[in-house]
Amino acid sequence: MKKHLPNAVTCLNLFSGCLALCAAFAGNLVLAAYFVALAALFDFFDGLLARALHVSSPIGKDLDSLADMVSFGVVPGALLFALLTQAGTDLPDWLPYAGFVLTVFSALRLAKFNNDTRQSDSFIGLPTPACTLVVASLPLILENDHLALAPFILSPWLLLGLTALLSGLLVAELPLFALKFKTMRWQDNKLRLTFMLLSLALLAVLREVAVPLIVLLYVLLSVFSPAKAPATAA
Repeated sequence: MKKHLPNAVTCLNLFSGCLALCAAFAGNLVLAAYFVALAALFDFFDGLLARALHVSSPIGKDLDSLADMVSFGVVPGALLFALLTQAGTDLPDWLPYAGFVLTVFSALRLAKFNNDTRQSDSFIGLPTPACTLVVASLPLILENDHLALAPFILSPWLLLGLTALLSGLLVAELPLFALKFKTMRWQDNKLRLTFMLLSLALLAVLREVAVPLIVLLYVLLSVFSPAKAPATAA
């Protein structure tokens, strides 16, 4: 029984992604963002549960990637499509579909992860959940726009630039650390704990605006830190 528990949590990730997709195409981008956050939570806990129970299987790995392709591949493309649709009526009709370029690169990222033996111990390229959380944070920022960022966020050039940047980061040859704790010693987890503490501080001060900054912090800490941590998920 216990060997199926991680896969059940992965299926909850997939189900949450499907709900996010429905919400996005219904025009409720805020609800879609919340379902994305729920999917990311399930994605984190399926790996944690698998390690805690000492269970793994090829089916579990494939299921995880298939679920991630929906929750962190198709959904961010749909969110960008919706945001680009809102960005202006004077844009070419085809332009919002450019958001799905991120979906294509998410698929490449997941396929690369499953077949790249170098990624058994480290991420290479931005993980798809981190990429999707950046996109999902945009509707939340617009909903609670206490910094008056709406004109900036709904600029089609900003959205297209973000699509290009995130797509590149997904497949970049960029080593990144993972939030995996093998011991509870500060010295072994200094990088992860520093990142988590700084992230909590940013969230407390900036709320949803902090999410893109946290992902940027994650990349910068990975690039400029000599220590690389092991990774276990795409």
